Amino acid sequence: MAWLPGARLRELGILGMNRRNAEYLLPRNPRRLYPLVDDKLRTKALAQQAGIAVPELYGVIETNHQIRDLDEIVDGHDDFVIKPSRGSGGDGILVITGRMGPNYRRSNGLLISAEEASHHISSILSGMHSLGGVPDKALVEYRVRFDPVFAALSYQGVPDIRTIVFRGVPAASMVRLPTHQSAGKANLHQGAVGVGVDMVTGRTRGGVWSNRDVDHHPDTGAVLAGVEIPNWKTLVELAARCYELVGLDYLGVDIVLDEVRGPLVLELNARPGLGIQIANGRGMMGVLSRIDAVEKIPATAAERVALAMELAE
Repeated sequence: MAWLPGARLRELGILGMNRRNAEYLLPRNPRRLYPLVDDKLRTKALAQQAGIAVPELYGVIETNHQIRDLDEIVDGHDDFVIKPSRGSGGDGILVITGRMGPNYRRSNGLLISAEEASHHISSILSGMHSLGGVPDKALVEYRVRFDPVFAALSYQGVPDIRTIVFRGVPAASMVRLPTHQSAGKANLHQGAVGVGVDMVTGRTRGGVWSNRDVDHHPDTGAVLAGVEIPNWKTLVELAARCYELVGLDYLGVDIVLDEVRGPLVLELNARPGLGIQIANGRGMMGVLSRIDAVEKIPATAAERVALAMELAE
């Protein structure tokens, strides 16, 4: 499906970027609300206030002078993640899985020095990885240990589950699986695998990788279809709850499944990409139109999830 011509894609109900922007982002996502999702520190605070689980924040580095405090911030934690507060697409994320003397071990197994880690944080503060290149903050937080259900499906990174939520109703989901090409990051444009998920059952379908339909993970060889995501309805309800969190009508919600702490909201996106359609082998226009036709959207997340199951293709 990834290589079908434009006319055929429209027949299949594929939502294109121009239509997404004109009909779903510009009129439905007020610009004044974007900072609530573009700044991960603000998103994390909002989620915690609402009782939504997120990766634990160990500390925030706001100035180059504070970089020397890194060891104090991560005291008692051999593994952690450093990320830009205003980053996007996985850029600028440094995953530390352990230490060896004064050095840090990255998720790919390679060691970096304390000086290299400091330089990375400094690049975050300069805005090198932020939206618009504006000066940023570096967040130091808990490193997710992904649920064993994904053990054979991921390569040197943490898979996440992206759900598109429209008017508070979950519309489509996919699992994003890190690969060697993506350097362990779960971002499709960097080479991760996108695997569609049946909205009713929570079972995975086939996937897409670098604009090619795939049945197996390119690195692990694992079959992509038929994996049942545990506690699926709970996870989808968590995504639906994020609608109240920021008030955006068209929203991407990224959730990780931690083997100890369960579902954690990783981040929200006011401009989610469209690859989720290719991963699922079907367009979103049908389900989006059905959600839009509902005169009164239910008030609670649980009711909206039930509606999502009714409207799912």
